[in-house]
Amino acid sequence: MFSNKEGQRVPSVTFRTRTNNDWVDITTDELFAGKTVVLFSLPGAFTPTCSSTHVPGYNELARVFKQNGVDHIICLSVNDAFVMNEWAKDQKAENVTFLPDGNGEFTEKMGLLVDKNDLGFGKRSWRYSMLVKDGVIEKMFIEPEKPGDPFEVSDAETMLKYLNPDAAKPQAVTLFTKVGCPYCAKAKQMLQERDISYEEIVLGNGIGTRTLKAVAGTTTVPQVFFDGSLIGGSEELEAYLQKN
Repeated sequence: MFSNKEGQRVPSVTFRTRTNNDWVDITTDELFAGKTVVLFSLPGAFTPTCSSTHVPGYNELARVFKQNGVDHIICLSVNDAFVMNEWAKDQKAENVTFLPDGNGEFTEKMGLLVDKNDLGFGKRSWRYSMLVKDGVIEKMFIEPEKPGDPFEVSDAETMLKYLNPDAAKPQAVTLFTKVGCPYCAKAKQMLQERDISYEEIVLGNGIGTRTLKAVAGTTTVPQVFFDGSLIGGSEELEAYLQKN
């Protein structure tokens, strides 16, 4: 049974990170002292659930976390600094700090270092999340001890619900564009002026007009979706934003 460390201070550890091709040591005091931090830990960089759901969830809700008093969001994994840096680039999760616990020292002191030898992973972190205020753990969500890799309670929405059950989550905005399209640039500018985050899908990056036709009923760009509902092109977006 994993021990819940709520009310205790985070372990004192120095992390070996890489910045601009140089080794940079970062201590837990630098990360947590005087700050409110959400940290979530997972089994490994580039692994399916971690890449498709766990990291994107926190990245997408980062603005709401900040509105509710969180200074930083940290993703921790028992991986080396090189792997974590490459994963950060791949994820494009600019709102999350990727922290390498290369030797598993922090994870072991948290009592959450587990044996993943059956997968060829060696020692890795059990999946969990925690809210840390000025170095003291206020709340932990530890995944249940089940076979495999359960992902039930350490997600971003569960943590946000703990912070503020009434927090308004941002709309999911998706924008289909083409390189060099002036109407696409106009649509993106309108969203940026209103501080609306969006996911941009550029046609030609493995996605063709057939895909756009299937989801939007047209091949013209831009095509903008809010929470899965089609708004339309730049003119329709402008009208929508004026009303809302």
